[in-house]
Amino acid sequence: MKTLRIKKSFRFDLAGRPSDRVEDCSRVGRVGLVCDRIPFIRPKMLVKPDDRVKIGTPLFEDKTRPELKFASPGGGIVSAVNFGPRRVLESVVIAIDDDESREDFGKLSASDLASISAHDLIRHLINGGMWPCIRALPFRNIVDPGRLPPAIWINIDGDDPFQPRSDIYLKDNLSFFETGLMALGKLTKAVYVCAAAETSSLSNGLAKLVTHRISGGYPANDPGVAVYHTRKSSEDNRAWFIGGQDVIRIGRFLVSGNYPTEQMIAVSAPEANDCRHVKTRIGAPLADLVTGTYDPTVYQWITGGIFSGSAHRRDGFLGINDASLFVAPALRVRELFSFLRPGFDRPSHSRAFLSVLKRSPFSVDTDMHGEERACINCGSCTRVCPVDILPQFAYKAIYADEIEEALKHGLLDCVECGLCAYVCPSKIELSQTLIAAKQRYFMERD
Repeated sequence: MKTLRIKKSFRFDLAGRPSDRVEDCSRVGRVGLVCDRIPFIRPKMLVKPDDRVKIGTPLFEDKTRPELKFASPGGGIVSAVNFGPRRVLESVVIAIDDDESREDFGKLSASDLASISAHDLIRHLINGGMWPCIRALPFRNIVDPGRLPPAIWINIDGDDPFQPRSDIYLKDNLSFFETGLMALGKLTKAVYVCAAAETSSLSNGLAKLVTHRISGGYPANDPGVAVYHTRKSSEDNRAWFIGGQDVIRIGRFLVSGNYPTEQMIAVSAPEANDCRHVKTRIGAPLADLVTGTYDPTVYQWITGGIFSGSAHRRDGFLGINDASLFVAPALRVRELFSFLRPGFDRPSHSRAFLSVLKRSPFSVDTDMHGEERACINCGSCTRVCPVDILPQFAYKAIYADEIEEALKHGLLDCVECGLCAYVCPSKIELSQTLIAAKQRYFMERD
């Protein structure tokens, strides 16, 4: 087992981390397959309202890759197909039957898995709707099945401070994790399992599977960070990665022959002292996962992590890759000369703030606590970037439409963690600019 020590990162002490309590919220009346948060796809509907579907029935496919289909997370009737601006498909909503039926994709025994070829395994995973679980660096797109990777990285611990703990979601699921791990081993010569050195409590069965322990603050456990600090050639940059829960889902799919919908998420609503783990299902309504009511003009619902996730309405649904839900106050307070008033209750990367003396956790809200100003070349973003790029210079190159210059400054190494924007004293949305530039480069290249 190797240990990676990531020095450039940031350690948060924020209120709202999920407790050990696990609540079952898997019984819901409807589910939604959200597609507007899946990057680089052009969805084409395969069903229409009032159609009856099973768990695992394909709801839509990618126009550019018709073999890539997205399965229904529920069995019942298609109650709504929601479109956004320019008729872009946003979500497909399923009203769940009392007795849900499932598509049968066929079980694979241990001997079947040992003898199956990589091509046949890929076809089996694609047909079962499991292929979107696996993504590729550096663009974090759904992987191309026609080109096998140099390695697959599995991170069992989340990067965001409010992700579910691995010891909780792995409990009673280690056998499925091992099966999924065996399947991924058929697709590449190197499979790496990473766990956080500081927080992971590894059982004896899991400890023998872990290849890397990663030490450092956020986002040390991101697969892009691990690849950056271990790569030996440029070929390593196109490695695949997958989360620990998705490995469990692949294992469960292979053993049962059915599309798995189980998902453990972390729910954090610090204002209501409601921070726990929730056992639910993919596509569950966000409103069913929290207790109490929240004024949408006062609170913001964030899925996928507060630093790299996305905001939604209360009537939204969990995405296929979402493992957390955070309800934060959406403050919009204008503070006169806020940069001259270092506060005791404001978390900051700068040690000039009095908050450096505070020992209790900081509260979380969505206010910027200031307005965007010109870049002052302070270097704060560079000092925390875990992959040693120069975000401020890449940002300026992108602003000048010099994409080649941005690439030289390490644009494709960006792990999209959002840390550069968090520590920026000028309140510049550096990470959004870099992510948008990466996506534009991907589309233009293809």
